[in-house]
Amino acid sequence: MIDALIAGRIYGQVEERAGQNGSVYVTCKVRAATDDGDFIICNVIAFNDAARANLLGLGDGDSLSLSGALTPKVWTDKQGKARPALDLIAHAVITAHSNTSD
Repeated sequence: MIDALIAGRIYGQVEERAGQNGSVYVTCKVRAATDDGDFIICNVIAFNDAARANLLGLGDGDSLSLSGALTPKVWTDKQGKARPALDLIAHAVITAHSNTSD
């Protein structure tokens, strides 16, 4: 696990789900730009209330920054090319719509 800070845009829809034990969580994908002009997909899951609420307020293409526990992965695309991906357990989410008054 890596303690990370990433920035990017929501890719697709943010989804709220419930686990078998009744715990509620939110998942989404974030498309983050790389130095070479390509992008990397980060699979995000959030369990805490503030992170879930901030993510649920976003839609496809919205910008955000996240901090949390990061795990690097590799997947194979349709052309058989190995591509990097990231899994992030989000602890904090910052957006233009974030509630900063606590």
